Amino acid sequence: MRRAVVVILDGLRRDFVDAVRTPHLVQFAAQAMSFPDFRTAFPSATRAVSASFATGCYPARHTLQGNAVALLEAGSLVPHDVGRPDFLAHKRAVTGHALAVPTLAERLAPCGGAIVFNNVSPGAANAHDPDAYGHLFHRVFSRGPGGAAVSDPLRVTLNAEGDRAMTERFIAEALPRRPALAVLWLGEPDHIQHEVPLGSPEHLAVLREADRNAGAIMAAVERQRAAGDDVLLVVGSDHGHETVSGLVDIEAELIAAGLKDGPESTDVLALSNGTASLIYLHPDHERRVSSLLDYLQSQQWAGTVVPREGLATIGHAPRYGLAFAVSLRADQTVNEYGVPGCSLAAVPRWDKQAQLGCGQHGGLGVYEQSPVLMIEGKGFRGGTASPENAHIVDLAPTILHHLALPPVGMDGHALQT
Repeated sequence: MRRAVVVILDGLRRDFVDAVRTPHLVQFAAQAMSFPDFRTAFPSATRAVSASFATGCYPARHTLQGNAVALLEAGSLVPHDVGRPDFLAHKRAVTGHALAVPTLAERLAPCGGAIVFNNVSPGAANAHDPDAYGHLFHRVFSRGPGGAAVSDPLRVTLNAEGDRAMTERFIAEALPRRPALAVLWLGEPDHIQHEVPLGSPEHLAVLREADRNAGAIMAAVERQRAAGDDVLLVVGSDHGHETVSGLVDIEAELIAAGLKDGPESTDVLALSNGTASLIYLHPDHERRVSSLLDYLQSQQWAGTVVPREGLATIGHAPRYGLAFAVSLRADQTVNEYGVPGCSLAAVPRWDKQAQLGCGQHGGLGVYEQSPVLMIEGKGFRGGTASPENAHIVDLAPTILHHLALPPVGMDGHALQT
């Protein structure tokens, strides 16, 4: 029986994979194909990346633009926190769809189904299956196909202990059901990296726990292979992290420059996505677009400014009033624990503010755009490194290829050789 199992260690950057810090991942690399040029989506933020993983498409097509976005509602720009469990239902009501293209859960519903265990934000978990085609277990909500209640909801905490409990349930309950696709999306090491410096003892202790969880899945998959299943095992991460070197209140900056009317105005919205910002312009204020571009390009805090006409180059489209994408300035500065890669971060509207000296992500910095990907199964030569520039949107077609299903209508392509 052909099956696919995916394990994501949220927020793990490639250079933290070594024999001391992540021995199980290193052992797996010896038998899997690694992808050293694997890149994630923009923003390099879990909610948008989850949708890209689930659909095999860039945000331009699946329409979930980031961790914080705006929608045009009744003629006004309205800001939204995508992490809320009800956001995608609201987006469906406003735009006609939660995501504009099918998810893996929808595609696999008639042929083996999908089970997702997830311990990140509720909105990111929901992006895997917003229309309830499969089973989705999260600490805030758990449901079956059609949104049916389940008798055994996931009750865990967002930390290493919660991830361990979720992993144990995934092994005991999800894998034995033998779905076509089983996804375990750990909340660590991302959660701890937002709280403590990268490379600190606290960070490394949690990273070892995440590595242990991945090792437990590897062992469980080997047992299922021994029983006769043809399992494609994908182990990786959704993005990396940079150290926060400073904070920028972009909306306050725009107000001071006379480019936004006031703190509560909806003429211009600059929505923080960690080390990136999505800037929306109401159609009634289109005359400001050139002044906004000139201003953004002149600011030292702006590393890369992508105007409306260039959004396609980062997988976006000028939908819902999106006018600019900004990746804040990043550099190779080393933190107190010798970890390279620092970036400015945008002050958020709702989420807890990034902590100076701790981890953050969202932009185009080298390390936040350096996630992990290793794949073991048919079509992947173990112990080798692929020269391919793989992308997060390639995972869904790779999974479908293994399951002998057509990856129709996806931006990515299958990675099997």
